[in-house]
Amino acid sequence: MGSIDAIRGIGSAGAANPVRSIQKPGETAGPNFKETLSGFLKDVNSMQAQADVSVQKLAAGEITDVHQVMNAAEEAKVAFNMMMEMRNKVMTAYEEVMRMRL
Repeated sequence: MGSIDAIRGIGSAGAANPVRSIQKPGETAGPNFKETLSGFLKDVNSMQAQADVSVQKLAAGEITDVHQVMNAAEEAKVAFNMMMEMRNKVMTAYEEVMRMRL
C-alpha cells in the first residue's frame, strides 16, 4: 500500500479548496468532458453536412450509387440520435442533482 497523507482539519466554509483531479504518477490528463462533448458535436455536424452534400450530388446526378447516399444519411441520423440521447441523460442527471437536498 502507498503512503497516506495526513488528514487536515476542516477549515472555515469560506476557505474551500478547489477540486482537483487525481492522477497517478506518470499519467497525463486526458480530455475533459467539455472537450469530448465538443468534439462529438463537431463530428455530428460534419456527418450532417456530408450527408447533405451527398443528397445534393445525387439530385444533381453526380452520384449514381444510392447506397452511398443512404449510408451517409443513416450514419448522420444515428449520430444525431445518439447525441440527443446523451443530452437527455445529462439533463436527467442535472435534474436529479437539483432535486437532492443538502
